[in-house]
Amino acid sequence: MSPREVFALRDHLGTALTERTISDPRHVVALAQLTTQSCVGGRSGELDGRSVLLATSGQLLAGLALIEIDGVARRMLMCPPDLKSEHLPSLIADAEIDAVVTDEPARFNKCGIDLVIPVALPQPAPRLAQTVRATEWLMLTSGTSGVPKIVGHTLEGLCGAIIGDRPVPGDALPVWATFYDIRRYGGLQIFLRAIVGGGSMVLSDPGEALADHVARLNARGVTHISGTPSHWRKLLMSGSVASFAPRCVRLSGEIADQAVLDGLKQAFPNASVGHAYASTEAGVGFAVNDGLEGFPAALLGEGRGAVDMKVVDGSLRIRSRRAAHAYVGRAAAAITDGDGYVDTGDMVELRGDRYYFVGRRNGIINVGGLKVHPEEIEAVINGHPEVRMSRAKSRRSPITGGIVVAEVVLTAEADPARADVVRHEILSQCRERLAAHKVPAMIRFVPALDVTPAGKLARTDA
Repeated sequence: MSPREVFALRDHLGTALTERTISDPRHVVALAQLTTQSCVGGRSGELDGRSVLLATSGQLLAGLALIEIDGVARRMLMCPPDLKSEHLPSLIADAEIDAVVTDEPARFNKCGIDLVIPVALPQPAPRLAQTVRATEWLMLTSGTSGVPKIVGHTLEGLCGAIIGDRPVPGDALPVWATFYDIRRYGGLQIFLRAIVGGGSMVLSDPGEALADHVARLNARGVTHISGTPSHWRKLLMSGSVASFAPRCVRLSGEIADQAVLDGLKQAFPNASVGHAYASTEAGVGFAVNDGLEGFPAALLGEGRGAVDMKVVDGSLRIRSRRAAHAYVGRAAAAITDGDGYVDTGDMVELRGDRYYFVGRRNGIINVGGLKVHPEEIEAVINGHPEVRMSRAKSRRSPITGGIVVAEVVLTAEADPARADVVRHEILSQCRERLAAHKVPAMIRFVPALDVTPAGKLARTDA
């Protein structure tokens, strides 16, 4: 196979490389450097045909390394920052890892891997390895307490929603940012959109204060930014939005209810505010830009574009070339059914001419023997004008076996003296719009709610 037949990231950097950068709080790297310099000391040729674990302490080195390694390695598994060390041996075996690229080599001294290559900021190199193959991109699923599953993608599939979406010549180049980590699917999509789509990328940092992060976004001229609804709610609560004016605001990864969409439109009146559907297994499904929660029923069907969709037993199913092709290792199995559809496990409900997300099939809580989607309750609570975010969960009850309780974060403008009034108003809204068993038996006001490393609301049952 010749390099011209390979879809490799380095070969699709695009143009205007001297004007485009990847940055974090400490460093700014011009994409032009990546055409003549190496972040693995000129040793990328040693990774030819290898199955590589990319395990770096930060996102910047990960992003630089994956650009250099793609098209050279046989496989590349990205190690997210929250991966538990005890899961590494299983993942190394499942992905048949025989090389590691890392800035923490001592971490892998006892893993039985014969090739450990240090990674650093780009330095002049005599020669970069040629891109000669379509590297398999491996990612880990999130939301599991056990060993994560490994999902296999092609770069061409990952870029399926990006190619052909480059800036028109003469237009200002976009500067992308995301609250996600690029070593997970959501963040990787934004990283690829910047790199392949013709823009720059500003990376997040978990140790950076939110106000400092927003100041850096402004300093780097960010125009497009993406995050989960939980990310955005935290930003709206922070009071930092007044100094930030992106052109494009996107949500994904969780259900985008009307309250958060309206809050973002109020905070960024001149921005395009929309939400997208994507998952690690199904790939990028669709985007909704009409300012409303849910999605038009007209999107369902076959032959309507790059993505076919249907609903079976309330679960959204997606078929496209953007989907992952298989699980890898001991969990090896086809991701799609016999007709090529991925069962996403995201439950939807048709109301009029629009489908609304109601929750995850495996996220249902049991309330007195009845099944409840916590997201459905949260959407009602979040609709109160003095609520910023909420979390519904079940609590054991000696009488019914389980009741719904809700933790609620109020907006910064909310008057603490009105807490009892707000509680009464929330319960009234719930009684009007929800079945009796879904109405919270107790509402507790809290200063904040935990968010997982993947940017989603942390869920635990009491």
